[in-house]
This record gives sequence, structure tokens and C-alpha cells, in this order.
Amino acid sequence: MERGLLWLPLLIVFIGLAWSGWNEYQKVEAYRLWAQGFDRAKYDIYSVLGQKGDSITWGKPTRKGPINLQTFSLKDVAEIRLVVDGEPVNPEALPPKGKAGIMFIGGDKTVTIPFTEIDLAARWAEALKIPL
Repeated sequence: MERGLLWLPLLIVFIGLAWSGWNEYQKVEAYRLWAQGFDRAKYDIYSVLGQKGDSITWGKPTRKGPINLQTFSLKDVAEIRLVVDGEPVNPEALPPKGKAGIMFIGGDKTVTIPFTEIDLAARWAEALKIPL
């Protein structure tokens, strides 16, 4: 009986990890289906992002598919900035850690798309830059 009580916490942790893995797998599968219609797409725990021509669509990943989807055109964007912890950074001198994002500044609207990795955000910012 004592041995059973000792293994019970380990069993609970294992069940929690299995549920967490299944949950993340469902999010990735829903993203995979959603991303098929885009030229370029990215997934991370903060956001999903898709580019089709000069149109950008982004939202929050869930098991049933992305939610809170927003779409805008790169033609309406005046400037694209790489930001870390809310402050613009130079792509050649990236900080080692922080909360990364890409800020799209338009005439009357500013949109910031969060990223988990600074390097990935820098690559996307460079790829999305358009001649102004």
C-alpha cells in the first residue's frame, strides 16, 4: 500500500504531461490545416501568422483552429519594426532574451504580432519588409 501511495504522484504527473502533449498536438494539427492556404506561415504558442501575397493574417492558436483572426495588407503598412520587450531593436544586434514581436505601423493603426524567439521574429521582419 505504501508503494502505491509513493507512485501516485508520479502517475498524476505522467497523466498531466500526456494531456498537455495531446493538447499541443491538436493545436499544431489545426494550424497545419489552416496554414495550407498561405504562401508562408508560422506557428508558435503566442500566435499563428500567415502571408498570402501582400495580405497578412494572424491570430491565437487553439485546438479547434486559430481564433481572433485579424487581416491587414502590407500596402497599408508604413513601417515594420522588430521589437523586444516593447522597444525597437537593431536586427544586426539582437538581445539574447526578451519578449519578441513584429510591429506593423500604418496610417491609423499599429499591430504587434508576438513571437517566442527573437531570431525567428528578426527573420520574419526581414522577409516582410517591402520597398517604401
